[in-house]
Amino acid sequence: NSDAMFVPIFQQQAFQEQRYKTGIDEFDRVCGGGLVEGSIILLAGEPGIGKSTLLLQVLAQVGQKKPVYYISAEESVQQVQGRFSRLSCPASDDIYLSSSSDLDKVLGILKTKKPGLVIIDSIQTMFSQKIDATIGSMAQIRVCTMDLMAFAKSSSMTVIIVGHVTKDGQLAGPKLLEHMVDTVLYFEGDRHYDFRLLRTLKNRFGPTDEMGVFRMQDQGLVEIANPSELFLSNGTITETGCSIFASLEGMRPILCEVQTLVTDTAFGIAKRTCVGFDMNRLSMILAILDSRLKMSLSQKDVYLNVAGGLKITEPSADLAVAASLISSYQKKPAPKGIFFGELSLSGHLRPVRRPYLRLQEAERLNLKQAYIPKQTEDKQLKNLTVIELASIQDYIKYLHSHADDQI
Repeated sequence: NSDAMFVPIFQQQAFQEQRYKTGIDEFDRVCGGGLVEGSIILLAGEPGIGKSTLLLQVLAQVGQKKPVYYISAEESVQQVQGRFSRLSCPASDDIYLSSSSDLDKVLGILKTKKPGLVIIDSIQTMFSQKIDATIGSMAQIRVCTMDLMAFAKSSSMTVIIVGHVTKDGQLAGPKLLEHMVDTVLYFEGDRHYDFRLLRTLKNRFGPTDEMGVFRMQDQGLVEIANPSELFLSNGTITETGCSIFASLEGMRPILCEVQTLVTDTAFGIAKRTCVGFDMNRLSMILAILDSRLKMSLSQKDVYLNVAGGLKITEPSADLAVAASLISSYQKKPAPKGIFFGELSLSGHLRPVRRPYLRLQEAERLNLKQAYIPKQTEDKQLKNLTVIELASIQDYIKYLHSHADDQI
């Protein structure tokens, strides 16, 4: 029937997604609480970062409950079997492998089965006979994704597809690919560190800013339940130029260490170097400190590093960065505690979202003080002293009035 159908928005049988957990809590977190039946998920990341390893661990867990089909056109079946055995994953008779790149044949077989989960590694290596285009072309990627999407919706089956990224970290292929799928996950990490971050960039069935943390080891990826302990070098930082920032990834608070070094420039032009933080944001904070606090930083070299290789994108890191810069400039340790707050150009501090979650994480890790903007949210914490600041000038006044308390 070619007639268009319309239904009332308040129809009695409202859609309720059927969700099931994989058994890997960090993966379930970024998916919004588990995999949704009939959804299609795109997993992107740099080559060699661990996408296939993660998916093999996911299919091993899901394979204990329902049939799982893994199509890897990039590797042979023997290669996948070898990797699977090295990961020491639980065995199951409901896990099936294929190295076919012909999507039409693959879907023809899957339609006779009752798969719970299908993994395509990767979408750039699949092709459809419906169109005459080369493998990996935009046309092939579009058609293959549409066929997989139609199959997933009609069979209430979950599909996870792997997508390549370009040299600058963007998802390869048409941008349309991201619009077509229900969920976009990005797997990232620094090759010099053994931790990996799984972020949600898009999710039609859950929050879009969650993050899962893993550690890469010989037996595969291990979940990190307390990432704050991973990104803090020690519980109480006493060195100059260091402060603790309470970040928030989705509903997960993570404490991390911000390090700065302010030195006299040896050349005519001052140098600025950032690792894990936005350079433009650092320039703005330096200008605020220079203008509002009369700190002559224009002739100083400034180096900033976020410990552990973490990348900070939140504006609420402004106060932590400013406190670290002031500490390095004055050659005095910053107060022991956490910092968060967004700086306006006037030097005033703006409230940030969900401050109470950040404060709870600091209390859990036995930190005693928190330096935050003035909040409307008033919740008491037993073992944490909260110092509310209206501006960066208030922070300087606090330092002067408590100079004898600083170590």
